[in-house]
Amino acid sequence: MAVLNEEQTMLRDMAREWADNEAPVSAFRKVRNAAPAEGFDTAAWNEMGQMGWAGIVVPEEFGGSAFGYLSLGLVLEQLGRNLTASPLASTAAAATAIALGGSDAAKAEWLPKIASGEVIATLAIDEGPTHDPSKIAASVSGGALTGTKEFVAEGDSAQLFVVAAVGGLYLVSGADGVTRSTRKMADFRSHAQVRFEGAGAEKLGGPELTAKIIDLATAALTAEMLGMAEQAFAVTNDYLKTRVQFGQALSTFQALQHRMAKMFTELELMRSAVEGALEAIDAGRSDVDQAVSLAKAIASDTLHLVSREMVQLHGGIGMTDEHDAGFYLKRAYVLETMWGNAAYHRERFARLNAY
Repeated sequence: MAVLNEEQTMLRDMAREWADNEAPVSAFRKVRNAAPAEGFDTAAWNEMGQMGWAGIVVPEEFGGSAFGYLSLGLVLEQLGRNLTASPLASTAAAATAIALGGSDAAKAEWLPKIASGEVIATLAIDEGPTHDPSKIAASVSGGALTGTKEFVAEGDSAQLFVVAAVGGLYLVSGADGVTRSTRKMADFRSHAQVRFEGAGAEKLGGPELTAKIIDLATAALTAEMLGMAEQAFAVTNDYLKTRVQFGQALSTFQALQHRMAKMFTELELMRSAVEGALEAIDAGRSDVDQAVSLAKAIASDTLHLVSREMVQLHGGIGMTDEHDAGFYLKRAYVLETMWGNAAYHRERFARLNAY
């Protein structure tokens, strides 16, 4: 487990308290049923902005706190526990792309608005059904970007797009030449196909920046996955302790104890890998790409295991919409594939370590 400083501990505890009191799973159920165009509760997002969460990775000179990616991960983990829908992860990755980019004008114009929660930003990278940054066809000519991006998280509400094109990352801030088509996914969150047809674009950096930002976005995603897996385990553990079958609590059956013990050990490994990747980012280590792929591979496998065990160990009630287990399972399906599945990252990790 990562060693947290006093500020990080306070941030984690505040995020946990807020998520439990203001954004329990029942709040997500209400969002799911209401189906707002944004895919999340805008009032809750405004509160996050007021608490400074939108600016956690934004430099202080632009109104952020520059707490780093481990601190961002602490918040995302707590939100993940309750499946809180928000554009925090996507906006943070896009903000980092702007902060690391070469446009001082873009930094001055957009980072303060992102830090306050006024502007939602997101990444538009993939152009196919699976993550493959090597296959980018979008191009820029004369400052105009043309291409189609699939399954863009928060694509329905974002005012800013950080777009991967041939030659690097570009910032698209205007609505002209941008067409969005909502994609209905199992997790009930915002995913959109976004078409850019001659949209005005400003270059942020080359291919090396694209690769770096994808790694940061992936690491942030694993923090949400960690929170989901931890909560799915905790809910299942509590259920086994209280559900009586054949005259005794389910937790007394050795076969179920073995399954819970396996999940517990896998969760400990997952936490080490996820926090290790976030710490590597903050430390500026040279092996960030390896740490991120290791974290995503382990996170995908572990969340896959725990979310499915949650449904099965709850029995018939776990299969119903009235129970929350299905929400964890469906969100897990999406997150396992986003930014590359376990197989993709195992292969990438092996390639990065090849001599």
